[in-house]
Amino acid sequence: MRNSAFTSIGLQFCSFVGCSTRWRGCEETLRWPLGHRSIGFYDRRAKCFSVKSHDNPSSEKVLVIVGGGAAGIYAAIRSKDVDPSLDVLVVEKGKPLSKVKVSGGGRCNVTNGSCVEKMALIENYPRGNKELRGPFFDVHGPLDTMSWFSQHGVELKTEEDGRVFPVSNSSSTVIDCLLLEAKRKEVKLQTGKIVTKASVNADGKFILQVEKQSIGSVEHVEADFMLICTGSSRQGYAIAIQLGHSIIHPSPSLFTFKIADAKLAELSGIAFSRVKAKLKVQNNNKSIPQFSQDGPMLVTHWGLSGPVILRLSAWGARDLAKSDYKGTVCIDFVPDVHIEDVKRILFRHKEKLVKQKMVNSPPSEFGLVRRFWKYLLEREGLDGEVLWSSFSNSSLHSLTLLLKQCPFPIVGKGQFKDEFVTAGGVPLSEISLSTMESRIQPGLYFAGEVLNVDGVTGGFNFQNAWSGGYIAGTSIGTASSIQKSPKNPQNQLAKNNNVP
Repeated sequence: MRNSAFTSIGLQFCSFVGCSTRWRGCEETLRWPLGHRSIGFYDRRAKCFSVKSHDNPSSEKVLVIVGGGAAGIYAAIRSKDVDPSLDVLVVEKGKPLSKVKVSGGGRCNVTNGSCVEKMALIENYPRGNKELRGPFFDVHGPLDTMSWFSQHGVELKTEEDGRVFPVSNSSSTVIDCLLLEAKRKEVKLQTGKIVTKASVNADGKFILQVEKQSIGSVEHVEADFMLICTGSSRQGYAIAIQLGHSIIHPSPSLFTFKIADAKLAELSGIAFSRVKAKLKVQNNNKSIPQFSQDGPMLVTHWGLSGPVILRLSAWGARDLAKSDYKGTVCIDFVPDVHIEDVKRILFRHKEKLVKQKMVNSPPSEFGLVRRFWKYLLEREGLDGEVLWSSFSNSSLHSLTLLLKQCPFPIVGKGQFKDEFVTAGGVPLSEISLSTMESRIQPGLYFAGEVLNVDGVTGGFNFQNAWSGGYIAGTSIGTASSIQKSPKNPQNQLAKNNNVP
């Protein structure tokens, strides 16, 4: 009877390419499509899966990528560009590219086209903005990403705020592009499996324990290179620790603010095209420039959301976590109007509209909808029947402050469904950003959110994934080629750096 663990491999391992199995003594073999030089086998005595070449059993190298998200699939494709003979296996516990599918409201915010210059780009990364000043985005930046997808058949568009989407407005366009290219490159994909253990043997090869929990099977895979692209999954953190790395405790980033204000909740759906918001974290006296942001804001049934709030949440992620998500956000609803001009506008209205009710005549200069104007008046204790003539100077001063510095107590965090981002992960000091290789364990690489890098909303987190995946794929493909051609490593490196 065939080995059941291997039968699972035989069925799962080639989801991109057809294959068959056959019995050969103590080994079962996987045959790839005609013309592919490698076979996979499961050695029952060694209890591990490996890949070897028909022509030279020691020549072909194996890369296992843990995580089939944006960084993992992109890296798989790139590594095969550089070294087509490299055997690449992606192990994904769920559905591949699941974050790509839901990002941007299902449209996939591929990258950001308004921050193509490196110094402008890195200012959108609360974690990593110092380290990313190096060559990281020089190797593969937003323009390179847009060019890659365009060359692979995905037509893109850049919206007014700089976000880049496929013209189709469907994330499926991006997913199909990546998976079809991976299939064309003969990348192998196993889904529904997790890597639970990782170690390095005496030969410097990685031995990975792969489990398919739905049927309780356990397999072992041997690899020359390993790339961890697990995002914020505990799976990736556990593997990194097993291989000698430390982890910066993860905490949520990119979330909305819960505000304890029943009257505000009644205004759910009201949007502001531009406000200025300043964050004050409870029991924290830090003065951080990024704790002040401006941009669009949205009132929700639980509090405040929109780009300006999400940016504040990203920059304040770790401090807010320490404070149990307690603090205050002060909103300037008229950022383009000086506070003295706000007073003059209110005073002028008081003189001109003496007999009119204040609630019915909000100053047009402020651009506020009537429902929100009424909310501000009620916060000042002015009901709907108050006339402009009854508007006292002290109330005028208080209303001015509400318009320019309106405080909202933060009592918790909400969820931003378009992006799920975590601050924390493997410290950047433990890897080389020029190659994405571990400084602790040779042959081990990282890319994407598993690292302590996260960006604000707007396509920046995907750009981190594309850039890191591209660099890791290039480095692994290059290392594989050099190991198979040791006589001219410098020439091989130069050759691989020129691969498009």
